[in-house]
Amino acid sequence: MRKPELVLPAGDFEKLKTALLFGADAVYAGGKEFSLRAFAGNLTLAEISSGLNYAHQQGKKMYITVNILAHNRDINKLPPYLEELAGLGVDGLIISDPGVMRLAKTYAPGVPVTISTQANISNYESAALYRELGASRIVLARELSLPEIIDIKQRVDVKLEVFVHGAMCVSYSGRCLLSHYMTGRSANSGACAHPCRYLYHVVEEKRPGQYYPLEEDERGSYIFNSRDLCLLEYVPQLIEAGIDAFKIEGRMKSPLYVATVARVYSQALDCCINNQRPFTDQELQVWLAELRSVATRPYTNGFIEGESASIQDIEKQEIPGRDDFCGVVKGYDGAKSMVEIEQRANFGLGEPLQFMLPDSNIIDLQLKYLFDAEGNILDRARHPLQRVFIPFAQPIPEHSILRRVGEKNAT
Repeated sequence: MRKPELVLPAGDFEKLKTALLFGADAVYAGGKEFSLRAFAGNLTLAEISSGLNYAHQQGKKMYITVNILAHNRDINKLPPYLEELAGLGVDGLIISDPGVMRLAKTYAPGVPVTISTQANISNYESAALYRELGASRIVLARELSLPEIIDIKQRVDVKLEVFVHGAMCVSYSGRCLLSHYMTGRSANSGACAHPCRYLYHVVEEKRPGQYYPLEEDERGSYIFNSRDLCLLEYVPQLIEAGIDAFKIEGRMKSPLYVATVARVYSQALDCCINNQRPFTDQELQVWLAELRSVATRPYTNGFIEGESASIQDIEKQEIPGRDDFCGVVKGYDGAKSMVEIEQRANFGLGEPLQFMLPDSNIIDLQLKYLFDAEGNILDRARHPLQRVFIPFAQPIPEHSILRRVGEKNAT
């Protein structure tokens, strides 16, 4: 059994570090232009350069998304941008538009190209075509069953990447015009307003006030609202199928989300590879509980077993998550036995807290004392990005996550 590459989102530089430290083998990130997550933090060219150095120091990789469906106005700006990315030594470009791919082959000829899921590759002939055009890897459409994925892998000599976790679109692999027509913000240029999450009622124009009989509660029906994908239980089958990379969605999620999902899928992959066996149901349930500890929508297995009735979340049952992202460890003063925390959510004395360490360990924290930067005693960390200090005898590595633990997840 060969271990697939685990690819995590890096919506900004902090999340890039978090993903790599908590188990990702590679990250994908967008620059300030030409990316389908325009409202993620995204990275400047200088930050891309720093991110590459950081990833390569750990023997890991960084891919850059250039996956908009380009218009004529984009074409003249792309060549110098592609040349700059090539000069930085990025490990790959993620592209959906054939025209952009053609430019990449001219202006960044030595950089491997991954074909984005936005290209909607759902059959082996399409996969073969992109291989012939020079693609080194293909992210398959999310709408494929496991037998279809296996068939493509067996027929086409190209690396395959599969989305295994995160939000899904109501449209086909993300190609959607709804946002453009309703808000003037184009999803295919990275500016999606997520109107699929809005509340809708269906009514026939000649029968005002008479609603189509949909399944709904008093809040209405969220008929376009999809559940979040979770293929954790299918990890052994996807490894056996020879999938080369597992991809996680979530460039606009919190560092806690990134750390939790990276940790879970990394442990699941290591379990299968190191033990040369599928993981047990008990192991699966422990990991699923961890995934549910962060905010998410209800999960679905998507199309992995064919058409599924569980893809839509018509009641919009968002799961808030049991755990809160309270802060990031910025350092440890061994002389004073103090952990320095950059606060992200209000927390204080007596609350059930834990440190999530990059080595996957979890350490409980009984918070009895809390100090500000001037040494004043606090009962709570109340201000965003406030630096606070916690006495703790054991060194805690930089970039560890401080989380407030929900009742069912407390140890």
